[in-house]
Parts: sequence; structure tokens; C-alpha cells
Amino acid sequence: MSKSDSTREHLTLDLLKGVDQLKAGFYIIGFSLLALAFLFWLIYFKEPHDTQAAWVYALPAVNATLNTLSTFFLVLAYRAIRYRRFETHMRWNLAAFGTSTAFLLTYVLYHNAVGHTPFTGEGWIRPVYFGILISHIILSALVMPLILATFYLAFSGRFGKHRRLARITLPIWMYVSVTGVAIFLILRVWAA
Repeated sequence: MSKSDSTREHLTLDLLKGVDQLKAGFYIIGFSLLALAFLFWLIYFKEPHDTQAAWVYALPAVNATLNTLSTFFLVLAYRAIRYRRFETHMRWNLAAFGTSTAFLLTYVLYHNAVGHTPFTGEGWIRPVYFGILISHIILSALVMPLILATFYLAFSGRFGKHRRLARITLPIWMYVSVTGVAIFLILRVWAA
């Protein structure tokens, strides 16, 4: 066993090695669909609170910061894997996962309090904003199961499949993170 293989083997979780891929896929897709349904309900159907604490209005900036950090960590993870630094790659990906998870939590907190955020911009920015927003929403719905499946494959030692799926997951995750920041900035500049 080469040093590279030994390092990768060290990064796997024995618990996940025994989990059937079909079963893991079922759980990943089920969890992702439940999370997506909850977010859809939260944003579009749940009534917002009548009053919000002042800190709630700081959450969009926190979210943009977390998305920026996720992007930065993903770039570092990609760079690490290009140099075959598996442990560093794993750490940066876990940091990106952590900041994305923190983003999701603060996103839920914000929309629980405020509900839907309407866009009031007019003119050329309107189709640009909605083009970015629609692609962001569609890809953010897809990225959660992709991220979870990519992590599952890595931690279960299925590195060939992990590598193939990561080539799809990374650009989508990056796009979702970057467009999340773009949406925040557009809303801030063209807010009523």
C-alpha cells in the first residue's frame, strides 16, 4: 500500500464502510427532500413574526459572509487535492461544510422571523436578479444531496466514485455559494 493510499484509508470512517450505497442514497435523498420541503414552507407559507429582534436584520450579511467563507474553503480544498494533500483537502472541505451548515441555520432563523424577501428593483436589474435567483434556487436544491453523497463516498473509502461525483459537486457548490453573495449584494443595492 502506497503512502497516498495509506493516508486516504486513514481518512475513512469504518462505520460508513459497511453502509450499502443504495441505502445511503435513499437516506441522503430523503433527508434532502425533507429539508427542501421545510425551507419551501418556511419561506413561502409560514407567516413571519409580527416583530423581529434587531439582530435578525444582520443575518443576511452573516449569510453572505458564511457563503464567502465556504467559497474560499472550497478553493483551498481544490488546491489541496491538486497537490494530493488528502488530509488538508478533507479539512478544508469540512470547513466548507461547516460554514455551509452555519449558513443554512442562520438562513432558517432569518426566514423564520421575516418570511419571504421581495425584490423591488426595476429595469435591467430585475431579469438579471431573477435569472441569478432562479438558477441559485434550483442548484441549491441539488447541491445538498450531492454534498452529502460526496462526503459519504469519501468517508466510506469509495474514492473513485467520490472523485467522479466531486467533479460535479464542486462547481455547483461554488456557484451556489457565489450566487448567494451576489443575491445579497443585489438586494442591498436595489432594496426599497
